[in-house]
Amino acid sequence: MIDDKHHVVFPDIKSIFAPVVTLMVKWAVAAIPALIVLLVVGAVASSVIAGLFGDVLPRGITSWWAR
Repeated sequence: MIDDKHHVVFPDIKSIFAPVVTLMVKWAVAAIPALIVLLVVGAVASSVIAGLFGDVLPRGITSWWAR
């Protein structure tokens, strides 16, 4: 029973280079719209938070850019 040998095959290990590069390029291209969506969501959330809590901050902090 100990001398039994089992063969294990990993079909994905012997992968050629071009499909891997193609997949990585597709991921990079798909990340661009995802980043834009996240930036828009972050800007909207930031605007909502600033609108809700804008009057809570002291005047010197909110108008430091207007000097």
